[in-house]
Amino acid sequence: MSSLKESIRNAQEEAQKAIKSARNAKELDSIRVLYLGKKGQITQFMGQMKELSSDDKREVGPLLNKLKNEIEQNLKQAKQNLLQTATQAAKVKKQNFDVSAYKPNSPEGHLHPYTQIIEEIENIFISMGYDIFDGPQVETDYYNFTALNIPQEHPARDMYDTLWLNQTNKLLRTHTSPAQIHAMEKLKAPIAGIVTGYAFRHEAVDASHDMMFLQCEGIFIDKNVTLSDLLGVAQTFLRALFKKDNLDIRIRPGYFPFVEPGVEIDMRCPFCKSGCSVCKKSTWIEVFPGGLIHPNVLKAGGIDPEKYSGFAFGFGLTRLVMLKYNINDIRNFHSGKIKFLKQF
Repeated sequence: MSSLKESIRNAQEEAQKAIKSARNAKELDSIRVLYLGKKGQITQFMGQMKELSSDDKREVGPLLNKLKNEIEQNLKQAKQNLLQTATQAAKVKKQNFDVSAYKPNSPEGHLHPYTQIIEEIENIFISMGYDIFDGPQVETDYYNFTALNIPQEHPARDMYDTLWLNQTNKLLRTHTSPAQIHAMEKLKAPIAGIVTGYAFRHEAVDASHDMMFLQCEGIFIDKNVTLSDLLGVAQTFLRALFKKDNLDIRIRPGYFPFVEPGVEIDMRCPFCKSGCSVCKKSTWIEVFPGGLIHPNVLKAGGIDPEKYSGFAFGFGLTRLVMLKYNINDIRNFHSGKIKFLKQF
C-alpha cells in the first residue's frame, strides 16, 4: 500500500507542475486525459485498490478523491487564467484592429448537451471503479428479450413498442439492457460497468417523447451483493451529477422482468424545496429504476446464481439531461438549432 500512496503523492506533484506549465487549452486537455481520462492514472490507481484490504482502502480512497478534486479544481482555475489572458490579448489586438483582415461570420462549435452529460456520467462511474461497456444498436430477439427473462408471449413485451427489421429476429434495441448480457458472456465475475447509448421505440414524437433517446445501463455482480449496495451507488451518482451533497433518495417497489426484487428510486427535487413544475409539486422525481439481477438473467449470461448475485439499473439519460439543464422539449436535441446549442 505504501507504494500506491507514494505513487498518488508523486502524481499530485507532477499534475500541479504540468498544469502550471501548460500554455494553452490543448495542453490542459492532454493533462486532463492523462489523469482523469478513462485510462488515466486515477483509473489505474482505482484498479490497484482492488488488491488492498478494507482498512487500506479506507485510507487510500480519500487520497484518491482528494487527488481527483484537486486536479479538477486546478484545471478549472488554469482554464480561467488562460481565458483572462486571451481576453486581455484580444482587447489589445482590438485597439490596433486591421479592417482588411476581418473575416465575418466565422463558424463556431459547441459540445452537444448529450456529449457533455455522457462524459460527466462516465467520469462519475469511473471514479467509483466501474468500466465502460458498449453494445450493438441492432440486436436479436434473444439478447433484447429472451435472455432478459422476457420470453415469447410475455406480456412485458407489449410495453416496448419494438421496431423490427426486415431480417429474422433482428430489431433496433428497445433499451440498453442487452449490453449486460454481452458483458456477462465476455467477462468473468466480479463485473462492474455501465453502457450509454441510444434506444429505439415506435412512439409518437412530442415534447416529452421521441422514437430515439439515450439510456444508461449499469451492472454490478459479485458475491453477497444486496439492494443496499444499489441504493448507495444511486445516491452517490445522483449527488455527484446534480452537485447536491444532501440530495435524498427514496425507494418504491417496481416490476421489471429482468430483476427480482425490482425497485423505483426517486430523488428529492434539486430545483425546489416545496414543489415546482419539474417535480409536479411533489418534491420527488422518478429517475433510477433497477433491482437485483434475476437468476435467469445471470444464467443466460453464463454466471452461476448460486455463487454470485448482483444489481442492475437503467435510467433515461435523455430525461436526466432535460432535468439537469431544465430543457422542456425533447425535440430540441435533434433540431440542429444553433441558438439552442449555444446555451451549452
